[in-house]
Amino acid sequence: MFARSGLSALAALVLLCCCCSFAAAADLADKLRDDSELSQFYSLLEQNPVANSTLSLRSCTIFVPTNEAFQRHKGPTHVLYHITTAAFSKDQLEKAVSSDMDGNPPLYITKNRNGDIYVNNARIIPSLSVELTNREGKRQVMHIIDEVLEPLTALPSAKAEINNLDALQFIQKADQLNLGDNKLRTYRSQMTLMKKETLYQAPGAHTFLLPVDEGFKLSTRSSLVDGKVIDGHVIPNTVIFTAASQHDEPKTSAAFEDQLKVTVSFFKQKDGKMHVKSNTIIGDAKHPQGVVLAEIVRANIPVKNGVVHLIHRPLMIIDTTVTQFLQDNGENGALRKFYEVIMDAGGAVLEGINNLSEVTILAPSNEAWNISSIDNIIRDRKRMTDILNMHIIKDRLNVEKIREKNANMIAQVPTVNNRTFLYFNVKGEGTDAVVTVEGGGVNATVLQADVAQTNGFVHIIDRVLGVPHTTVLGKLESDPMMSDTYKMGEFSHFNDQLNNTQRRYTFFVPRDKGWQKTEVDYPSAHKKLFMRDFSYHSKNLLERHLVIADHVFTMKDLAQMSLTTDNVVLPTFRDSLKVRVEEEAGHLHDEYASHEWTGYVLLWNYKKINVYRPDVECTNGIIHVIDYPLLEEKDIVVSGGSYLQESSICIMLANLIMITVAKFLN
Repeated sequence: MFARSGLSALAALVLLCCCCSFAAAADLADKLRDDSELSQFYSLLEQNPVANSTLSLRSCTIFVPTNEAFQRHKGPTHVLYHITTAAFSKDQLEKAVSSDMDGNPPLYITKNRNGDIYVNNARIIPSLSVELTNREGKRQVMHIIDEVLEPLTALPSAKAEINNLDALQFIQKADQLNLGDNKLRTYRSQMTLMKKETLYQAPGAHTFLLPVDEGFKLSTRSSLVDGKVIDGHVIPNTVIFTAASQHDEPKTSAAFEDQLKVTVSFFKQKDGKMHVKSNTIIGDAKHPQGVVLAEIVRANIPVKNGVVHLIHRPLMIIDTTVTQFLQDNGENGALRKFYEVIMDAGGAVLEGINNLSEVTILAPSNEAWNISSIDNIIRDRKRMTDILNMHIIKDRLNVEKIREKNANMIAQVPTVNNRTFLYFNVKGEGTDAVVTVEGGGVNATVLQADVAQTNGFVHIIDRVLGVPHTTVLGKLESDPMMSDTYKMGEFSHFNDQLNNTQRRYTFFVPRDKGWQKTEVDYPSAHKKLFMRDFSYHSKNLLERHLVIADHVFTMKDLAQMSLTTDNVVLPTFRDSLKVRVEEEAGHLHDEYASHEWTGYVLLWNYKKINVYRPDVECTNGIIHVIDYPLLEEKDIVVSGGSYLQESSICIMLANLIMITVAKFLN
């Protein structure tokens, strides 16, 4: 009886284990089948006998795309490319794992700074990974990904089976591969001519940038692709898929040595298009310094020793003029709107650029034109021409040269209109450097610097210069040259009025260096102006600099008015301001400047004050930055002032209390 009951218990235990094993085996398939967000991949998995066998009998890792990923995907799906026959949790994933597809092409694993993990170009969605054991006791892992994995595939017409090619084989057999309309014949020819095959068949995991034939329309361009240029198209020992890439993070190319240093980085335009850029930091006679941009026309093609990206033109090669660059990028490129406005303004602007032997263009991005305030200006051809000319410099000006000019001051540079200056500022070093430029009252940040051409540079900026987008107060607050005036206006509450868009202000703003000069000339007055106890005096002084009228006064207006009278009388908040404005030849604002200019001088109360930056436009007025405040020492009168009166009263009151207490004690 006991033996029979023991056998029954053992049988029940075995049956329970079998059931548990069966349940465990069904779990992974059940999870796929029961999750409506993964139904499309499950349907494909059911139809694949090799995948089913793997799921039943072997350890594996499955990367499962969501249904949303399938909606974005075009073309066939290779189920076995999503499976590897070893189980890897997220922490166990190595830099590359072999897939179960024919030839076992690798899947590349990337972990970025944010902690995201990518398999090729697909992100593993956090917290959705599942780990189970099947009935054979095999460990299995499922990761949910946001993109369908795409292996390298051949055209249906390919004569031989193509599996797991390295980058060299990819280039050699490109005509048989599924690359759309992209051909690599020109680059392949140059690679063979330069005997660079070993670079592309090197084992490991690298990033290869291959220019397509479309990028060699210029007949002489292919001859410029030498061995060093080919080196500049390879990022060794690093696999970079676009979704996982760190934007604008320079990577060392294979062309990085003592005499030649080239970096490559990825970046995305706001229209979503991915680009790469080479930056020749140290060049030579054949490879000039500068940045070259290329759009990625086919991204993320995995090969046996890394990843391939097809690009629309070769990197490192500088063989177009600034005009040609604008034309090439004006059709559907990053400067389409800028080029359209140039053409709409007539041929004079483009012709002027073309006639310059050395030129630098500050080119607003397509997004920079999406401001309502520019719509009416575009219709005014003359004004638009003046604004466009504000973006043109008759000099080769890269960031390094701007930095040299910026060593002792904010770099100031004349545009093709000699009375219009741009003011550059560089903050930070190396890749962290931020370059800003001010022109016509607008502060713009350089998004992409040093795009090199044969006759100059193009810097892509985020705003259109000369088209105001902020009030007088906004400009005062944001401009580093006017910070002292802004601070004084804040504690004296003078600034409260400057956001009023119903008024038109003409504001003579002393730059910070001007206030610093008063510290030498009138040390006592300067100290008190920046003390809150003397805010009344500070406010009165600033009101002298602010003209309020129904229209603004440009420097040209004031100079013309000064020709017919001894003093131009301008209405201010409390009284009036009497000044004269004259044009005068002299050095470019600062003792450090190297050439002369014709600018404006303000004459006030027997003082001659240089106008450092005329006509800084704002939405509710105009600012003229001057070299010195309209100040005299008598403006700060301490005797009888509120500060001393209050102090004296306090002292007298304290003395009276002490006398009273003393009498009481006696």
